[in-house]
Amino acid sequence: MSATEFTIEAATAANITTVGAEKGSQAVHDLVTAYRANRRSGSANTKTRGEVAGSNKKIYRQKGTGNARHGDHQSPIFVGGGVVFGPRPRDYSQKVNKSTRKLAFRRVLGDVISGGKVVTTPAFAVEDGKTKSFLTAVAAIATGKKVLIIANSFDEMTFRSARNVSDVRLMSAAEVNVEQLLGAKSIVFVDSAIETIATRTN
Repeated sequence: MSATEFTIEAATAANITTVGAEKGSQAVHDLVTAYRANRRSGSANTKTRGEVAGSNKKIYRQKGTGNARHGDHQSPIFVGGGVVFGPRPRDYSQKVNKSTRKLAFRRVLGDVISGGKVVTTPAFAVEDGKTKSFLTAVAAIATGKKVLIIANSFDEMTFRSARNVSDVRLMSAAEVNVEQLLGAKSIVFVDSAIETIATRTN
């Protein structure tokens, strides 16, 4: 199995539209920020003084004790009392419109191609489903860590062989995103994945 470097000229020939270095950086920032925000669970929760357990009885009379005036023990100034302005369940998700997503994808794709991170290979498969065979196959087409292999689809045995390899990720051309492209040190396009990527940049 051999791999060849994918250049800007090859991208143009494959009808992959990219943008210049001066355009799209804000779109990339917005999209990555949205990805990270959308992963937040927003489940942090604190109880107010009306929700904590305990009696709502006034702890002592209003006057004549020499102490400050207090109501019940659920007050935020007491240990075990409620929390003022604490976190409540919320939705952190952000929406990014289609044109911004497309611009960000084109910008990052252009950067990784011009940076010499992209290679192509006619096929990639591991028939025996073994991790050792997978590592051998990857080493034949890419070097270093954080390798992203993009194909239209992978068979079950290839997926199985990659399960224990944290530095190599298999992604379909229809689903790979900007954050994954940015995080990879080496990117491998398999067979007709190039055509699928082209449809996402135009």
